[in-house]
Amino acid sequence: MSIFAQKACEPETVVADVEGEIGELVSRDVAESQQQPANDGELGSLLQRVSVNSVQQIDCIISDLKMLRERLQHEGERIANEIVAYASLSQTAFQSTETISARLTKMARGS
Repeated sequence: MSIFAQKACEPETVVADVEGEIGELVSRDVAESQQQPANDGELGSLLQRVSVNSVQQIDCIISDLKMLRERLQHEGERIANEIVAYASLSQTAFQSTETISARLTKMARGS
């Protein structure tokens, strides 16, 4: 199975395939030790595919992190707005309580 036929963000599958291909290369190298140049070419090809796949995985992770960063920024802005709204509501409740307290005090003195 080719590494390129898989999704870029499936590290478990990629690792298993790479290990399998490395195992095959090692087996061939032991069995055919006189074909050193061919195995070196295969190993280079395998390493190139692994590095391309690793770069794809890193790009995928970077993309995910950027998306999470944007989400955190939006959530931070939303929370800041909610804090402002809560502070305003709290201030209004405090002023209402003072007004009610003052009127009750006046009513208690007047009776």
